[in-house]
Amino acid sequence: MKILFVSPNLPETFWNLKHVLRCISRKATLPPLGLLTVGGMLPSGWEKRLVDVNVQLLTDRDIVWADYVFIGGMYVQKDKVQEIVDRCKRLGVKTVGGGPVFRLGHNEIDGVDHIIYGEAENSVHRFVEDVEKGNPQESYSCEGWAEIKDSPVPLWDIVDVKKYASACIQFSRGCPFGCDFCDVTQLFGNKMRLKTTGQMIAEMDRLYETGWKGPVFIVDDNFIGSKGHLKREVLPAMIEWMDEHGHPFNFNTQVSINVSDDEELMRMMSDAGFDAVFIGIETTSDACLEECNKRQNKNRDLVECVKKVQRFGLQVQAGFILGFDNDLPTIFDKLTNFIQNSGIATAMVGLLNAPRDTELYRRLDGEDRLLYDSTGDNTDFSLNFIPKMDSQQLVDGYKAVISTIYAPKNYYKRVLTLLKNYEPPKKKPPFCSHDLCVLFKSMWLVGVVGKGRTYYWRLLFWSIFRRRANFNLAVMYAIYGFHFQKAFAGRAA
Repeated sequence: MKILFVSPNLPETFWNLKHVLRCISRKATLPPLGLLTVGGMLPSGWEKRLVDVNVQLLTDRDIVWADYVFIGGMYVQKDKVQEIVDRCKRLGVKTVGGGPVFRLGHNEIDGVDHIIYGEAENSVHRFVEDVEKGNPQESYSCEGWAEIKDSPVPLWDIVDVKKYASACIQFSRGCPFGCDFCDVTQLFGNKMRLKTTGQMIAEMDRLYETGWKGPVFIVDDNFIGSKGHLKREVLPAMIEWMDEHGHPFNFNTQVSINVSDDEELMRMMSDAGFDAVFIGIETTSDACLEECNKRQNKNRDLVECVKKVQRFGLQVQAGFILGFDNDLPTIFDKLTNFIQNSGIATAMVGLLNAPRDTELYRRLDGEDRLLYDSTGDNTDFSLNFIPKMDSQQLVDGYKAVISTIYAPKNYYKRVLTLLKNYEPPKKKPPFCSHDLCVLFKSMWLVGVVGKGRTYYWRLLFWSIFRRRANFNLAVMYAIYGFHFQKAFAGRAA
C-alpha cells in the first residue's frame, strides 16, 4: 500500500502565528502530530508520505501516487478538508478521514470513502485488516476510550521538523474538569489517560534523533490532570533525560490554574525544561465562572496566581472569553486591567461560542438561542448564539479590548511586567546560529519597519542592562507583539 497523509491549511486563527513564522524563518507552527501518530500504527511494509499544506504545495502527482489519502484536522479546517476530499475524488483516489473534524453523528464532509470516528488506536487496526482482505468498510467506530499506552511513537521519518516553529509530543488525554463551553471532555473524557514514562522518554529520544533542538509543545489539554503520577515518575525521568542530553528542548504545555497551588510541581516542571504554560483563565467574574462551571478558578486572587507561576520560571499565556450571560458592561475594562496588571503578554481573548456536544450548546439549544454552528475560531468576531448583552455592544467591547491590549504601548508595558517578575530556568537550550538570525530579522521587521519600533528598542536595551538572562525572551515577545498587532489589533480597530 502507498499512503499519503495530508494536513490541510490552518486558517488565520490566533495560533497560526503567520507573522511570527516570517520572523523566525519557519513555515508552520506545529507538525501534524495526529497524522504522524496514525502513521506509526500502519504496517511498516506500507510506503508512507506526508504533505502538510501549511508547509508545501499538494500536487496532483502527490495524490495519484497514493492508494489511500489520509486526511485529518480540526473543525476550523472543515472547508479546507472538503477541498482536499473533492480533489482526491476528481483524481480517483480513495480517502480516509479522521480527527475532530469528522465527528460521529454529524459528519459534514461529503465524499469521504472511509471514516475513522473517534480515537485511531481503537479502529485503525481494523481498517488495516479489512484493506488486506480487500474489503474496507465505509466507517469505523468504537465504544469507549482508547488505551494510549498502546499508542506508537509518531512517524517522524516522513516530516522535516525543522520547517516548524515547535515540535510536539502528547502525554495524556482528557481533563478532570467540566467547563460547559469546552468540548475536550466530549472528545477525550474526564478520566485522565496517560502514556507510560517509557513512552515519553522514547518519544523524546526519537525527537532528539531527528536533530531537533528548541521548543517542544506537549499538546495535552491539561498536562497536570494527574499531578501525583507526574511528580512520582514522569517529571523525574524527564529531568534526568534533559540533564544527560544537555537540555536540548524547552517545553510548554496547557495546564489549569491550580498549578499555582503546588510549588513542588512547578519547581519540577521548571527543572525538566518547561518555561511556559497556557492557562484558561476565561474571566475575572466569579458569577461567570460559576455560570460556565469553571469552579477551579473561583475564589482566587488570579493576578497573584499568575505572578506566582511566573516566579517559578513558567511564562503564563492565557485564554479569556467575553459573552457570558453574567457579563456586565464593566467587564471590558476589568478584563483589560487584569491582563495588563498580570503581565500576561500572550492573551488570547475571544467571544464565547458553543461547540456542538458541549453543555453550553445543549443549554442554549434548550433556550432557543442557538443561531448556527460555531466556526471553531473564537477570534473571528462571530457569535453562534444570542447573548444576554446587546450583540453590537459585546462585539464593540471585545474589539476595544483587543485594540487596547495589543496597542504597542500597552503590549510592551505588559512584557516588561512579565520580565521583571519572571525567573528564567537555570538550564536553557544552548545558543545557536538560528537565534542570531531571528534577532537580526526582528531588528528589521519590528525595530525598523514595524509599528512601535521605539518600544522595541527600549525593551531590548532594558533587557541587556537589567535582565540579560531574559534577552532572548524579550526578542521573542517583540516578535509576538509584531504578529498580534498586524493580525488582530488592526482588524479590531
